[in-house]
This record gives sequence, C-alpha cells and structure tokens, in this order.
Amino acid sequence: MLYNAYEMQRSMLAGASAWANFSAELLSNPSNPFAYFGGGPVVASALEVFAHASAPRGKPEFGLDRTTVAGKEVDVVEEIVLRKPFGQLKRFVRKGVTGGPKLLIVAPMSGHYATLLRGTVERMLPFAEVHITDWRDARQVPVAEGRFDLDDYVDYIVEFLETIGPGAHMLAVCQPSVPCYAAACVMSADKNPCRPKTLTMMGGPIDTREAPTAVNTLATERPFAWFEQNVITTVPLNYPGAGRRVYPGFLQLAGFMTMNLGNHMISHWEMFKHLVQGDDESAEATKDFYEEYRSVCDMTAEFYLQTIEVVFQRHALPKGEMMHRGRRVDPGAITDIALLAIEGKRDDISGLGQTKAALTIATNLPASEKKHVVADAGHYGIFNGSKWRTQIAPVLEEWITAHGG
Repeated sequence: MLYNAYEMQRSMLAGASAWANFSAELLSNPSNPFAYFGGGPVVASALEVFAHASAPRGKPEFGLDRTTVAGKEVDVVEEIVLRKPFGQLKRFVRKGVTGGPKLLIVAPMSGHYATLLRGTVERMLPFAEVHITDWRDARQVPVAEGRFDLDDYVDYIVEFLETIGPGAHMLAVCQPSVPCYAAACVMSADKNPCRPKTLTMMGGPIDTREAPTAVNTLATERPFAWFEQNVITTVPLNYPGAGRRVYPGFLQLAGFMTMNLGNHMISHWEMFKHLVQGDDESAEATKDFYEEYRSVCDMTAEFYLQTIEVVFQRHALPKGEMMHRGRRVDPGAITDIALLAIEGKRDDISGLGQTKAALTIATNLPASEKKHVVADAGHYGIFNGSKWRTQIAPVLEEWITAHGG
C-alpha cells in the first residue's frame, strides 16, 4: 500500500507542478502587464519553486561530451562495456586519446543514480580513462532476473575489474567502500591478475563504530525485523519490476531530507529570493543540485537488508567476520593493493575514522602503501564541488601516479 500511495501522490503533484510552472511563466512573461507591478514577480517566483520541488524525475543524463586533455579539447562518448541485469559498466571514451590510467569509479547503490557522481567523473576525465558502475533502478528489473544482494554486488565489482583488465585503479564513493574492499580481499586471496593497483575509499562506512552518525544510530537502535516490516515494500504493477520487494528510493530521500530539513528549507528560501531578485544564475545552481538529489531509484530488499545487518549492525568486515559465498573475507589477504582513505571533517553520513579503519585492518599491507587524508568538507563535498576539484582530486591523481599510473 505504501508504494501505491506514493504513486498516487506523485501523479497528483505532477499535475500541480505542471500547472504551477505554466502559471509562473505566464506571470513572468514580458507581454503580461502583471509581470511589472504588484505581487506578480513574488507569486511567479513562489510558483516556480513549488513547480521545481514537486516535479516528477527520471534517470538523469551525465551530459559529459567534452573534456580537456593536455591542453587540447576532445570529444567524450559514453560506451556500455558490459551489461548485467542490475547494472552496467560504462566507459567514457575520450576521442583521439590513448593511454592513461584506467579508473573504475564505483557509484553508491543508495537510492541515487550514478549521475550523482557527474562532478567526480568530470574532474577525473582529463587524467584517466574513466569507467563507472551504472546501477539500475530495481523497480525496472523484472522478478525473473532473480535476486541481487551484497554477495552479488561483490561479484559484479570483480567482473567489472576483469572486464577492464589488469592494471586498473578503483575509487569507491561512500556506500560501496565495503563491497569494494571485500572484492579487493577476495581477488587478493585468489591472486586474481585483475585486482586493482589502488583502492581509494571516500567517506565509506568500513567501521561504523567509529564516530557514529545519525544514520549509523538509526541502523543500530532498531532491530533487524523493524526494517523488514517498515521500510520494505513491493513494486506496483505499472513497472517492469512489479512484485519485486524493494527499499524504495523515495523513503531514502525522505530520510536524508528530514535529517537536514533546516538546511534544505534555507536552500529553497534562498532560491526563492534569487528568483525574486532576477538572479537566475544563482537560482539555477540550486535547481541543478536538487534536480540530481531528488532523482532517486529503488534498491532490492535483500541487498538493503543484508547491508543493514552486515555493515551497520554486526560490523562484520572490521571484526573479520564478513563472508562472501561461504568464504571469510580476509583483510590480511591485501598485500599489494595501495589503500587511500579520504574522509570529510564535517561528514554527517560517515563519521571521521570510519573509512580510516580500512587501513588498520589491512594488517599485511606495508605502511608505505596506506594513506589517510582528512578534507575540510561535508559528505557531498568530498566528491563534488570546488574542494573536490582543487584539493582532493590532486591527491588521488598523485596516489594513482605513484602506483603505476
């Protein structure tokens, strides 16, 4: 019933959004005399904010068609290298450019599309041959395609690295830090020639016992059964994945919006003021952020629930108790994959020290192959924005270059 109620509300808001958008354009049209006096501009701005906030959203595009390599502007083309039921491996081909490090960016499967990392990809394109995990919305995957859980996630990472070939580097942003680390352990134990040269983890929940945040507390203060009963629902009949049990993206978004409700309200108030003042550029910047932030997708129930149990409640990886296909995931197996842990001083999702734990548990990796960086940024600022571009990305590039490029 929860998903059906959401779909009904979404349909109603879609109509209201279209009406508000039309009214805003009418009130701000130069041919309309009401656009020049009275409350016309104020009402038009309010309607535009409402229209943007309530508009339905699908999967965004990366839209990265140009980059600059060695001072020369080149075309960029997206290419699907490998298709899987729950995700695909995408490569950004830089036309006329050969060589350079091979970088796999593993996007989080946490309610947003891989395009959330558009800024991450854009910054790394001049430096590397970038691949990214483009996860599918679970509601779009027919039940006949089977399950997808944490073990499958690790298998996908291994297969993606094998598809790219030996010598790749891997960057895990937030949630995938745990399955990427597990994949590195499994590939190291198997002496897989396609194991990555480096693994960089950014704001990842390796050990959530360190500086627990509100997100971590929510996962530990409620019993496992609560999550099964209260946040898992069934995809309705109007989607290809009808009947699949999922953790819906709209619940994830609601949780994150509620956690920082004051900041989001201030952002929309500022957008409204910019529109009234005619500062369209500042208003568009806020719109662009929320256009991406509100584009959400569903996760399979088994993946979400297994992540809650293994990562947040049992802390299985740092305790040495995590299993993959019946085998123990052994951090001690990592002996030649250089590890870089990047954390945000003001991260309210993954607390300071949670990602650094990945270095501590890799007991057989030389200290020279471990590096910890703390940036003066929040969670989103670690991988997007000016601090990512000017302070964090150069550290990542130096680390990759120092380990075989």
